[in-house]
Amino acid sequence: MSRLALCCVLFALSSAAFAVDAPPAAPPSAPATAPVARVLQKLPVAAFAQLDFVEQASLSPDGRNVAGVFGIDGKQAIGVFNLFSEKDGIKVTGIPEKSNIRWVQWVNDDNVLFGTNTQQNIFGAFYYVSRVIAFNRVTGKAAVLIADAGGFNASDVIWTAHDGSPTILLGVEQSIYEEHDYWPKVYRVDVSTGKFFKILDGIEQVRSWYADSEGSIRAGLGYDDNNTTERLLYRSKADSVFRTRDRANVAKREEIKNPFLLRSGDDRALIYIKDAKGIQNIAEYDFSTQKLGKTIYVPESGDISDVITSRDGTTLLGVRETTGRSVHWIDPKFAELQAAFDKAVPSGYVDIVSLSADQTKMLVTVTDNDYPGVLYYYDTADGALRKIALINEAVGNKHLAPTRFVTYAARDGLEINAKLTVPAGRETKNLPIIMLPHGGPWEHESGGYDWLSQFLANRGYVVIQPDFRGSTGHGDTFERRGDGEMGRAMQDDISDGLAWAVKEGFADPKRACIFGWSYGGYAAMWGLVKDPDLYRCGISMAGVSSLKRDVNAFLDSGIGKSNKIAWQRMAPDFDAVSPINFVEKIKAPLLLIHGKQDVTVDVSQSKKMNAKMAAAGKTVEYIELPFSDHYAQRQADRVTLLSAIDAFLAKYNPADPAPTAAR
Repeated sequence: MSRLALCCVLFALSSAAFAVDAPPAAPPSAPATAPVARVLQKLPVAAFAQLDFVEQASLSPDGRNVAGVFGIDGKQAIGVFNLFSEKDGIKVTGIPEKSNIRWVQWVNDDNVLFGTNTQQNIFGAFYYVSRVIAFNRVTGKAAVLIADAGGFNASDVIWTAHDGSPTILLGVEQSIYEEHDYWPKVYRVDVSTGKFFKILDGIEQVRSWYADSEGSIRAGLGYDDNNTTERLLYRSKADSVFRTRDRANVAKREEIKNPFLLRSGDDRALIYIKDAKGIQNIAEYDFSTQKLGKTIYVPESGDISDVITSRDGTTLLGVRETTGRSVHWIDPKFAELQAAFDKAVPSGYVDIVSLSADQTKMLVTVTDNDYPGVLYYYDTADGALRKIALINEAVGNKHLAPTRFVTYAARDGLEINAKLTVPAGRETKNLPIIMLPHGGPWEHESGGYDWLSQFLANRGYVVIQPDFRGSTGHGDTFERRGDGEMGRAMQDDISDGLAWAVKEGFADPKRACIFGWSYGGYAAMWGLVKDPDLYRCGISMAGVSSLKRDVNAFLDSGIGKSNKIAWQRMAPDFDAVSPINFVEKIKAPLLLIHGKQDVTVDVSQSKKMNAKMAAAGKTVEYIELPFSDHYAQRQADRVTLLSAIDAFLAKYNPADPAPTAAR
């Protein structure tokens, strides 16, 4: 990982694609390109396979440049483009092989960081490995920070300077072999030169460090895997001794008082704390008195997924929740601005996704569940929304299939939330249906455009994406309902969604298919085993066929006892709920698709399932994507997999008649 091959390429792209429009004479009340039309006809596969113009878009402190993960020539690349300079164009570099970009963060106006992670096979087990790539927008050059680090994690950006200097504090594990180098040390790094020096040695069992707003290390989170106990170390001054301020046994699901905002010279911090239902709230906590202060924020629905703070790390501006789309702003000026945006665009979601350092300039997306959206630039100086680019040029500014969130009762009465997408241009009655469970399983469905469900609906299928028990985003109580229920009640929750759709009258029970990705791929295969007469076909993308083989390999990779306990809570007996052990029960045709470069779920999971299905005389098709990873981040791979799905569904669960032509 320390020898990542980074190749920088300058793309000469037209200014029309990347420079913001000139300011209008008067601030518009709504975007000029607001979507108006509904797509009723079949779109080509390529329209859904197209990569987003940019993902994880982040505005530079001066508000002049955008960094992110760009879709260019059918591949993803990391880089920067200048909003106001045609000659600067866009500068990008390739993503390291088999790596994913987890986050994007500016340091100053010229330097931006990209957090990467991958899995590496070390002595026969896969381990997650993370690093930081520093990219300079002026030179277009990229480099891995502390490239000779030999540990698993070298990507913990603890603090960034807010005075314009290219300085960060970085937590780095230096070795997986030497005890004194295993625990992360803290380095002060000049990201423009790559030079660094150590400011804090590692402390045994401390895996994460926290700095206050001025860059003083004030807290550390330790974890002892022998007794699955976390402890929080804290000090009031940079030169004082760390003392234990809290303990929690994570195996017993106890929670530590974990700070996310520490101000310089102040012992009062903002922390996450869970209520009786296991929903995260935000509260004040005084580390000097060890007393809980006032509650700052309680989610309106769902759970907290992220917080937005000022660039100097002193102020909480807003909170994102797992349900809904826009930020819930605590800062009054942003609450007022959000309300104005929402009024101007009543038919979609307006989301402020990134701010300049002075909070006067911002990136804004206008999207909807059925619409990929547009990226805009907004300056409070003139109040104008200026278009940067369509997120998906192939779809343009049209709406696709209508989508909404619904709830239904599982067979034991538990309320299940689900995302429902119905085909446009058809009467919503007695239609073919696809159950589309999410991956994870510790994930959840959220609002926003989903290219996979929209593709299926465009082909004429009702699509239900359920948050089965055990899913995140609905509090600990709901998540814990998944204990011991993998392949059991978790699977029943999916089937109960189908029963609900049939009862509501818009789904034909004789034309039901189940399809999923990763854990969802497992659920698709297991659905054919557990309910062999329920589904007409199944599709698994990067799915797990042998929980014992895949999960045990994961559990042996050094992830820690607490994570092992979490998995073992879900399924005490992996063999008893592994699809590969029950192939003889499967009646429906099965399509298996898997990337050969997948390091999250090994391709052997699908290859062995295919072989066993074929040997048993079952109907099975297998598509291997030679250059694809777990996420199919290449456009060509998405075209291949969607084309295969299209043909498979047309053969085994056709959605005739064809969608109505556009009008």
